[in-house]
Amino acid sequence: MLLLAEGSKDKIFSKEEIKDALLSSLEKLGGSNKVLILPPDFTRYHSQAGVITEMIYNHYTDKVKDILPALGTHVSMTEEEIEKMFGSVPKDLFRVHKWKEDLATLGVVPSGFVSEVSEGKLNYNWPAQVNKLLVEGGHDLILSIGQVVPHEVVGMANYNKNIFIGTGGQEGINKSHFLGAVYGMERMMGRADTPVRKVLNYASDNFAKDLPIIYILTVIGKDDNGKLVVRGLFIGDDFECFEKAAKLSLEVNFQMLDKPLKKVVVFLDPSEFRSTWLGNKSIYRTRMAIDDGGELVVLAPGLKEFGEDKEIDRLIRKYGYQTTPEILRYVEENEELKSNLSAAAHLIHGSSENRFKITYCPGNISKEEIESVNYNFADLAEMQKKYNPEKLTDGYNTMPDGEQIFYISNPALGLWSYKERFK
Repeated sequence: MLLLAEGSKDKIFSKEEIKDALLSSLEKLGGSNKVLILPPDFTRYHSQAGVITEMIYNHYTDKVKDILPALGTHVSMTEEEIEKMFGSVPKDLFRVHKWKEDLATLGVVPSGFVSEVSEGKLNYNWPAQVNKLLVEGGHDLILSIGQVVPHEVVGMANYNKNIFIGTGGQEGINKSHFLGAVYGMERMMGRADTPVRKVLNYASDNFAKDLPIIYILTVIGKDDNGKLVVRGLFIGDDFECFEKAAKLSLEVNFQMLDKPLKKVVVFLDPSEFRSTWLGNKSIYRTRMAIDDGGELVVLAPGLKEFGEDKEIDRLIRKYGYQTTPEILRYVEENEELKSNLSAAAHLIHGSSENRFKITYCPGNISKEEIESVNYNFADLAEMQKKYNPEKLTDGYNTMPDGEQIFYISNPALGLWSYKERFK
């Protein structure tokens, strides 16, 4: 059921247009007495999910009983983040997703299916797990909100990823991340139909039909002044809703270049990116655009850790970011990695496969720590003086010394490639 599909690469939704379209769609659903909202967390602040959640709350008021940010493996939101993202929505409605607890298993995707979609690379079953609040909460409407944008694990973010990963469990998250990494990130990003998505769709079609889930999906772009705007709004309960949003996202968020880039400089907003677990979007989203022998410079003033989860942080520090064959060998030889496949996948995702140089400029991690995980280090103050985010514009820049760079102010909002690499 597709309730709404509006937008184009040139469309700019006003706040009133979003509200009118949203409320018109909700009214088509009829009355609801107990509503659960599943927005993203603060790492997806720019998705406009916070504004939409506030609109939904103001529409249903006391019928909204629970709001569960789809944290996945991320840390829980602070009160300050909740207030900034969700405005006037009462804080006592917010619940914390615990990805190692509070789970309900809806079913199991068989290993034969995983083997088929992975081209025989993997042969394990996949548990379709969600936070038990979705199953046991007695809600008659579950509203899953989020932004569709190119994504390193699943190809295009959101839709049922928000359910099975965002509110999912440790095993499912680990195995889905590893599936994407082993299949190949560059074969995944920017594509709506991927092995990971096929697994999630199998779970939706076979195990989640009784859950009253409606998806509210945005596509976010930038206007001519660099301001973030809503280009698309899609509301429905099935794959068609996501597929239409993904098609628009490719037009809005995917920048296809004529030739590979020699030097890319990425800025990581310190309020959003405090770990390489998140900050490595600078690598994921640019890797298809960077030339062999090129360099990625990451300006990361908020960086203070590698993994948000303590165990994942430990594993990153122990093994470092290395090539796919090296990490696969470590997985075979070390039970701690074999039992934490999302960490192993992350180590693969964060490697350039020795194809280009990665230089991190961190605010709160030492040179020794950065180099210990196989990245190059540069002093943040010096590099921000050379590449001043306040003076650079997104895209091509010529520096005073004649150096040509490509600047990206927020890697989470797009995907970059050159034509020969994306086929």
